[in-house]
Amino acid sequence: MQDLMSQPPATLLPAEPDADAAMATVDLRSAEAVAGLKAVAARFPAYSAAWARLAEQALAAGDPVTAYAFARTGYHRGLDQLRRNGWRGYGPVPWSHQPNQGFLRSVNVLGLAADGIGEAEEAARCAQLLRDSDPAAGDALSG
Repeated sequence: MQDLMSQPPATLLPAEPDADAAMATVDLRSAEAVAGLKAVAARFPAYSAAWARLAEQALAAGDPVTAYAFARTGYHRGLDQLRRNGWRGYGPVPWSHQPNQGFLRSVNVLGLAADGIGEAEEAARCAQLLRDSDPAAGDALSG
């Protein structure tokens, strides 16, 4: 019997070694973390991981509006990359593939920031997208 409900193949974003190397130089525990992350985002504006980390830093600092803006940027830049790599709006985006993690982190923090500003419907959509992309992403990011 043929599986009519099969999913498309997993979408795997390409590695970005120069952006990864720049990100590795940022000490996320330092007072200069945000400035370092902004420098990475400015140099590599399509690199969702920098936007996601900026959003996480803003949310941790109690600024959900700024977190929302950074996360929304990372989310949209990630969507652009996913589409360029064959994603059609659904299907697996594995957490285990490191280059996908910036997009998935952006989706997660976008949902958290949306919840923080009272956008419950968007928070729910983000939570669903994260689960649909890869349930392991939600597990990794919540614990």
